[in-house]
Amino acid sequence: MAGGAEVEGVPRSPDPTGPVFTLNEVPALDSDPLFALFRREHPLSRIRLPHGGEGWLVSRYQDVRTVMTHPAFSAAAAASDQVPRMTVVAGRPPETIAGLDPPEHTRLRRLAAPTFRASRIATFRPLATRIAVDTLTELVDAGRPADFVRHFALPFPVRLICTVLGVPYEDHSRFVPWSEAVLSTTGLSGAESAQALEEMKEYFRHLIAERRRAPYDDLLADLVAARDATPEPGGSDQLSEEELVMFAVLLLIAGYETSINQIGASCFLLLERRSRWEQLVAHPRLVTRAVEELLRFVPLINGVTLPRVAVSDVEVAGGTIRAGEAVFVSIPSANRDERIFDDPDTFDPTRVHNQHVAFGHGPHYCLGAHLARLELQVALTELIRVLPSLRLATPRDDVPWRTGLVARGPTALAVSW
Repeated sequence: MAGGAEVEGVPRSPDPTGPVFTLNEVPALDSDPLFALFRREHPLSRIRLPHGGEGWLVSRYQDVRTVMTHPAFSAAAAASDQVPRMTVVAGRPPETIAGLDPPEHTRLRRLAAPTFRASRIATFRPLATRIAVDTLTELVDAGRPADFVRHFALPFPVRLICTVLGVPYEDHSRFVPWSEAVLSTTGLSGAESAQALEEMKEYFRHLIAERRRAPYDDLLADLVAARDATPEPGGSDQLSEEELVMFAVLLLIAGYETSINQIGASCFLLLERRSRWEQLVAHPRLVTRAVEELLRFVPLINGVTLPRVAVSDVEVAGGTIRAGEAVFVSIPSANRDERIFDDPDTFDPTRVHNQHVAFGHGPHYCLGAHLARLELQVALTELIRVLPSLRLATPRDDVPWRTGLVARGPTALAVSW
């Protein structure tokens, strides 16, 4: 699976309770065949999580969308240390948009949405292109072979999100370890991960104070303005200070942590079968579709996403999830569902109908989706333009991969040209 699975007696006959299994990590970008088994025979299954016990897993596309949109599945009820989870700390602090249900979630999303609107994000495309070109120049100057992760997959998204959000790039040596601690699934105690989150929050409190002392043109300034705006007469709609801080923390983490892995894993995928790379070099207009296919095809998650908790009994995937039970969705499995996608295990950059759920679905659809798409489109466009002869400089099986974190991606990727 997208986190692997050690199955304890998988039954081959239909069973509404399904098997119980623990989630592990699988190598590279392999898709565990158990996903296909669960979609076919056990679309509602019991799973054992590394932290906090057991929950339900849904693996089919339509069922995943149902859990993401059904009002009986609560994000707020899942914002607890007692809920089963992948990470050592609770994944949804209740003061964040990810830990709220309507109407509170609707209020917060409406206040923050202007900061992430498509027209606002589009203004950053020239900046993203300039950063990509500069970073590729440094990659070439490093000489052959070069580590693609070290010289591009990491610095490009970090520089971009720092500039767009308004965070000093020179501080990345501080916040990168913080974010990895927050996303840790193994190796750190809950207290250590919680301390890292508190340090990130304090760091942003200082940056927010700077935005109030002087004008800035960045997303953090936009969020501060939304926080400090005078409410309309009779209204009280404002971001709280804690909501503002957590928005900034989550935007920084999501803005580079996922992108580092997506860019590194995408390059690996395109180069391990080099005909894929050559197709894009020959047809650069395919980049937009290729980015959507990479988002669908590359399994970035070790394990499962953050849970929801049922607030009433719900029929889903041929079974019943009782009130108080946790339910998880597998986005990588949904994106490989043969009921939705033709030939889903084939990477096809010409795919037209591609309604993947890489950014989620429904009320909690990722606010940063426009920025993520822009980043990936610019990265791929400049890569095939500047380095059309790019190739792997190490055997596929020798590429090292991250372990102990929610996200999957190579830790190093030797390339030449």
